[in-house]
Amino acid sequence: MFSLIQKAGPIGWLIISLSIFSLTIMVERLIYLRRIRIDSDKFLAELSSMLRRSQIEKAITTCELTEKPLANILKAGILKFGAKKEEIKEAIEEAGTQEVPLLEKGLGVLATIAHISPLLGLLGTVIGMISTFQVIQQKVYTVNPADLAQGIWVALITTALGLSVAIPTYVAYNYLVGRVNSFLFQIERDVNNFLEILNKKK
Repeated sequence: MFSLIQKAGPIGWLIISLSIFSLTIMVERLIYLRRIRIDSDKFLAELSSMLRRSQIEKAITTCELTEKPLANILKAGILKFGAKKEEIKEAIEEAGTQEVPLLEKGLGVLATIAHISPLLGLLGTVIGMISTFQVIQQKVYTVNPADLAQGIWVALITTALGLSVAIPTYVAYNYLVGRVNSFLFQIERDVNNFLEILNKKK
């Protein structure tokens, strides 16, 4: 495998570097998404109980200690406890705009790698084919079919590398986008439930 990458040249090494980078992002995102999981129903019930007893400071502290996107968003609403509904909703939406980029972090990079990897592979193949045809031109009457075949398969290595990186990266990208959208949908649902809880406390 190492010898094949060496034959692929600089572009082959670039594709391998992108694969390592994409794998790093995948692992980091999976760990992050697992870490921010929360039993939202239980969390909302706890906050509702605290707000019912007017334990505002305790509710804020609970959100700070939880350190999850949902907790950070709801904390913004609790800080506006007692204010108008519009003010609370605006504070929550502003907090949400700060959390969404954290959820989507790295996904754009994965999409870019998935798209450019096969293109880089194709570029490497085209460059390799050009070199092969230059050899043919220089050896018009002494072209060895074996040398020609070797030049072609070496040129195709970068295409294979590019596709090998692009396919799993694209699959991972779609999976992570699905997970993030699921989180966002859950957060939106929980925020609406939380707003109803705050309205009942007035």
